[in-house]
Amino acid sequence: MTDSKVSSWKQRGKQTCYGLTHASILGVYVFTISYAILHLHFPKRNPAPEFDPGQLKFLTFWNLILQAVFFFVCLLNDFGGSNELSPAKRPILRRVKDFIHASFGFPVAMFVGVTFWALMFVDRELVLPAAVDPYFPWWLNHLMHTLIMVTTVLEMIVAPRQYPKRLSGLGGLLIFMASYLVWLLIIYAKSEIWVYPVMEVLSWPQRVGFFVVLFLFTAILYILGEYLDRLIWGRAKKSVGKSAKKKKSK
Repeated sequence: MTDSKVSSWKQRGKQTCYGLTHASILGVYVFTISYAILHLHFPKRNPAPEFDPGQLKFLTFWNLILQAVFFFVCLLNDFGGSNELSPAKRPILRRVKDFIHASFGFPVAMFVGVTFWALMFVDRELVLPAAVDPYFPWWLNHLMHTLIMVTTVLEMIVAPRQYPKRLSGLGGLLIFMASYLVWLLIIYAKSEIWVYPVMEVLSWPQRVGFFVVLFLFTAILYILGEYLDRLIWGRAKKSVGKSAKKKKSK
């Protein structure tokens, strides 16, 4: 068997592994979203609010949709794009995949997971009151708030990406988070109910400060993603870059 055939088989095997991994993760997220919509029903407040967008009021649910979209793009990229370390010209699917993971996929998943479990540790009544336990299975809680961190870190480790310029990447993330904040305020304006119990115990100055801290934390998570990407892939990318320069000089 020639070297070219061996290389071709290795490439196909790698492509299949990527595809199976991304398809499996996508399937889990589709199941989680479907279960949450069809079976997750919390007791209604009395009196019931006039405006209630259901699961869409939670950033957790926004993130689930985001992760499902991202891993669908990953799956498309596995068979119609490229997972090479540093392709000479990135296909459009690869560019979209890289931007989504850098700007939204990693920082939003980590934000949702870290803030949820941090508040649970401080006082669970601030984020997930014990009264909802009979309606919210523990395994679903972990799919929504633990698995999201595992899958985005796994993607960081197994698949290379090219980070966008910080201004565009961080700008996209902050626009996403600002959109959710506006949505949160719209829900409060229409229903006079805060989506998260922690907001009810804060005064308005404290809420503003809380939002500012959360936005800063989100920005830090974006920069952390950049750092992890360099830590995991930086040396390999430099090696590929040097090899490419040597070939050009010959």
